[in-house]
Amino acid sequence: MESAEDNIESIAGVAAPLAGPVAAEATASLADAEGIDELGSDQPKVSRGWITLLFFGIFGVYLAYVTPVAISLSIRVQDLAADHDEYLGLIIGVGALAALPLGPLAGQLSDRTRSRLGRRRPWLIGGTLGGVLALAVMAFAPNVFVLGLGWVLAQMTFSLVVNGFVTIQADRLPAVQRGRVAGITGTAQQIAPVVGAVIGGSLAANPYLMMLIPGIFAVLLVGLFVIFYKEPDSRGLTFDAPLSVRKVLAGYVFNPMENRDFGWNWLARLFFFFGLTLSSTYTAFFFASKLGLQVAEVGGLIATAGLLGIVGTIGGALGGGFLTDKLRRRKPFVLGSAIIFAGATTLMAFAPNLPVLLVGSFLTTLAIGIFSSVDQALMIDVLPAKETDAGRFVSITGYSIAIAQATAPFLASGLLLIGATGAGGQNYTVLYIVAGIFTIIGGLIVLRVKSVR
Repeated sequence: MESAEDNIESIAGVAAPLAGPVAAEATASLADAEGIDELGSDQPKVSRGWITLLFFGIFGVYLAYVTPVAISLSIRVQDLAADHDEYLGLIIGVGALAALPLGPLAGQLSDRTRSRLGRRRPWLIGGTLGGVLALAVMAFAPNVFVLGLGWVLAQMTFSLVVNGFVTIQADRLPAVQRGRVAGITGTAQQIAPVVGAVIGGSLAANPYLMMLIPGIFAVLLVGLFVIFYKEPDSRGLTFDAPLSVRKVLAGYVFNPMENRDFGWNWLARLFFFFGLTLSSTYTAFFFASKLGLQVAEVGGLIATAGLLGIVGTIGGALGGGFLTDKLRRRKPFVLGSAIIFAGATTLMAFAPNLPVLLVGSFLTTLAIGIFSSVDQALMIDVLPAKETDAGRFVSITGYSIAIAQATAPFLASGLLLIGATGAGGQNYTVLYIVAGIFTIIGGLIVLRVKSVR
């Protein structure tokens, strides 16, 4: 009898090795023949059908997850509290903070889940259904407070699905496919906000459909992945010790001396995203300052830069992901992306006109695309205890980005005051140069990783 994953292989039209000792031995022989890194060489390659379902599953959850940020929350805030636009930032910020503590706990529980569906699929199901419930709360919210509660619930539940998909990649992907799959799934993450904005804008007059349609897509697309992904039954799992409160709290941190490569990668990601956040926090103000315009007048230019950015990010993610797997190298691509980003922010800092600004903006998104796909592959390469604690460490990785995004805006505000004139001429030149320096530091830190080339 064919398994569900065998059916996926049939859909893709390619043959795939069967799981088990024979497949592992055959894959190891192939790895030796092709010079593939030891990391992940015990896993058979996944098929194009599996990657396709993963793409659509991630697209579905991101469509439901980011549409509110892209447009839906703004519309609902305006409906419920006209002339109080500041509530939007408060709701988004509180939601992000509320979701942070849940990650490592959910990761540890996922690693220890015993079910007929395996360890990860129950969390995909529960997170998706919980997210749709949150969207319903937001759709029917009678006031801003209830809207905010709905968004907090949405952040907490959909983040479980996002982390679940990353953990599944850590569970399932061999080293030779991690980069290209990260590039493909990164493309899904870039397309989702655009589609979400279109859906939200076209249904703006109906808050119920505006919120719930993206949720329905999430249920359908994540559901397809859950149905066809054949994850081993985990009811027989045993553990050395029960998951006590002390063990849970200890799972929120890791020992960088025992997990050096993971620690260096975590720190590199922190520096890169710190630099990225420095340069992106004041984008509209920067464009207005360089072009001598008011902030309200640069909306169209920012939209143009955003469209170019989608192209750059997708191109960088796909190109970087495929090349890192083909060349069996990670670190040069991470460092290269940091150098491109730093060069681009320097170009923007001294840009004499709009075309140069747009070129610099495009290059920053190209660098972000390369970094995002290759660094995810590198993170999975060095992930400690993949067999037992993958969910926990994937969640811990998310803190590097969260810390950067929470702290960089404060430094950005200070940098703008360096040499600023009394007439309000903030120093964006220093800000963008320092942003590039931070990404370069991140790229150099990656060179300290020893187990991956």
